[in-house]
Amino acid sequence: MADKQISLPAKLINGGIAGLIGVSCVFPIDLAKTRLQNQQNGQRLYTSMSDCLIKTIRSEGYFGMYRGAAVNLTLVTPEKAIKLAVIVTTPMEMLKIQLQDAGRIAAQRKLMPETVAAGTVEAKSPTAMQLTTQLLKEKGIAGLYKGLGATLLRDVPFSIIYFPLFANLNNLGKRGVEGPAPFYVSFVSGCVAGSTAAVAVNPVDVIKTRLQSLNRGTTEDTYTGVMDCVSKIMRNEGPTAFLKGAYCRALVIAPLFGIAQVIYFLGVGEYILSFLPKKDK
Repeated sequence: MADKQISLPAKLINGGIAGLIGVSCVFPIDLAKTRLQNQQNGQRLYTSMSDCLIKTIRSEGYFGMYRGAAVNLTLVTPEKAIKLAVIVTTPMEMLKIQLQDAGRIAAQRKLMPETVAAGTVEAKSPTAMQLTTQLLKEKGIAGLYKGLGATLLRDVPFSIIYFPLFANLNNLGKRGVEGPAPFYVSFVSGCVAGSTAAVAVNPVDVIKTRLQSLNRGTTEDTYTGVMDCVSKIMRNEGPTAFLKGAYCRALVIAPLFGIAQVIYFLGVGEYILSFLPKKDK
């Protein structure tokens, strides 16, 4: 099968299916990544990904691992279909981070009360609509785009690393000069390229997560911008803090991009569209 142009409707279907499958499989790991990245020295509630997931299930139940999943499913389709993740999905990704990290803040109130200011009332878990309303009321549209610069600094290098690496790896498995690579080669190539790019840009992802998180413990740093965030992390936590959640991010990105490549390779969107009635020319 030679390379071909994929129509926008097929892209939307492929991206939606890949996102649904991928998010269902790896979203708990993504939640652990967000919580591990937001932890600062002196207020470490979780020691590892597995510890985070175990404590999340104990305190919030099984579905606590899927906080923000609906928002993530909303953002993943346009991101994969029209490649405008900064412009289109930055606000939704910010909301996802608030929802994911809400459980960490609540757990700190229970297990580490010394990190919470005296007299602080425990808040209920916010919904995406409540967060959106609050942000628009307090900060306007700009509030939904907090961390946009850091998102650009993460996504542009990610693409620069991912796409050429995937193309070269995928070409290694092609059947002859003209033939396509088998679907399992596309899957492995997507996983390897995705995880490599994810780890490479993880330091910027830590910065983006910190900038987009609105709620913090009383002794945790707040940040005014990218350079302020870099400076405070280096000074208070050291350079290794920029690698927080790196293995979680690799475990999230690898199957997401591997699954997406297989869905596009198999032409699932095109197959579904083939059942629709065709207009007479």
